[in-house]
Amino acid sequence: MHGSIEEGRSGLLPPGEGEVLRLPAPLPLDCGRTLESVDVAYETYGTLNEDRSNAVLLCHPLTADQFAGRDHPVTGKPGWWSYLIGPGLPLDTDRVFVVCANVLGGCMGSTGPASLDPETGRPYGLGFPVVTISDMVRAQAALLDALGIGRLLAVVGGSMGGMQALAWAADFPERVRNAAILASAARHTPQNIAFHEVGRQAVMADPAWRGGDYAGEEPPKAGLAVARMAAHVTYLSEAALEEKFGRRFQDRASLGYGFDADFQVESYLRHQGSSFTDRFDANSYLYITRAMDYFDLGSGEALSERFSGTKTRFLLASFTSDWLYPTPESRRVVRALHGAGAAVSFVELRNDRGHDAFLIPDPAFEAVLEGFLGTAMREAGV
Repeated sequence: MHGSIEEGRSGLLPPGEGEVLRLPAPLPLDCGRTLESVDVAYETYGTLNEDRSNAVLLCHPLTADQFAGRDHPVTGKPGWWSYLIGPGLPLDTDRVFVVCANVLGGCMGSTGPASLDPETGRPYGLGFPVVTISDMVRAQAALLDALGIGRLLAVVGGSMGGMQALAWAADFPERVRNAAILASAARHTPQNIAFHEVGRQAVMADPAWRGGDYAGEEPPKAGLAVARMAAHVTYLSEAALEEKFGRRFQDRASLGYGFDADFQVESYLRHQGSSFTDRFDANSYLYITRAMDYFDLGSGEALSERFSGTKTRFLLASFTSDWLYPTPESRRVVRALHGAGAAVSFVELRNDRGHDAFLIPDPAFEAVLEGFLGTAMREAGV
């Protein structure tokens, strides 16, 4: 079923916004359970050509969603990759058809813990099954099947989106001609798992969380805000924080000798935390971070074997200041792809913006992506 699905609408997607597709068949999950009724919310940009050869799947990072190329219906802010999507841009909508779907477990229209459980008629809450990156990819594959898209010109993603892009190339190699993996990794490191656990514990320590059963009540905004603050620090670099904030005071001339936001960086993080709670569901945060923690395609020979015989052409890009998914993680994937005989390009971009660099306009990064996708378009004749 295409179009707006009002009954049982998932999460925070406003009525009438965007496209939602009800998958025609149940979705089996890695945990052993099956979701009988699955909605996938998505946005498209550009036009699908006659032979359906110009489709690009854009996979979003953890705290983003399907609104990559247009203003967000909740916040009103520009799409998270709007500077890259459009006529004449790297994702040239005069030539390609971009599909971006809210991940399974999300809160912007796709089935997740805020969705209604068909067996109980109430939101799943913690009754929702734990999902994986591969589960998210299978839901996307079913969406593309329903849209009549058999093979992708490219799958593109940064951070968690890069994990999805890698999983696509590993799980559906015959469907992916090109894959761009940006600021990402083939596994979640212990450090990353640790950061996520801090965030989850902040959510679960909020009395308003109520064991995940807060539907119809005030959600655990305080805990989710702290989780967002802690995570946001990992997306930045020391150089970026120093340049943007330093030790400058916030609305004061000297130390306040208390616990208000004395420093600009404190005020910034508090704003990031509070604004996040307006567009994200706390339980979705638990589930999606768990999916990232479980992600592990292997290492060394095991990782190479996942891509044995692949015909997919790869781009991996890392950033010098990214300490969340540092360059060695990308190099590990590149070595494995070389071991599998894959066609792979790698670039480390000098940038002081931290992990979020792939979300911030940068001419060097844009040139790399445009070059990779431009070659893909020319080879496909689109």
